[in-house]
Amino acid sequence: MFRIKLSEGAADEIARLRAFDRKMIVTAVKSQLVHQPNLETRNRKILRGLHPPWNHLDPVWELRSGEYRVFYDVDEAASVVNIRAVRHKPSHRTTEEIV
Repeated sequence: MFRIKLSEGAADEIARLRAFDRKMIVTAVKSQLVHQPNLETRNRKILRGLHPPWNHLDPVWELRSGEYRVFYDVDEAASVVNIRAVRHKPSHRTTEEIV
């Protein structure tokens, strides 16, 4: 099992969301990232070539939860998933635009 660790920025972003969206994201994180967070699935993928403005370990991953994207990286040696950012992604915007 992996521990989930929120960065200060991600915690602030989640706190500003509506309760419904916050619950949806927390549920997705707990169900998708506690076991095998570094396995690509329909809702998780590696973002190759993305250079986000926050500190991170390579590679950066994206978890899709409704219209929100959770950006994270995995420290396998420590069994920790670092949530770096949570962003709203409307269908007409690209990932690069919201980072």
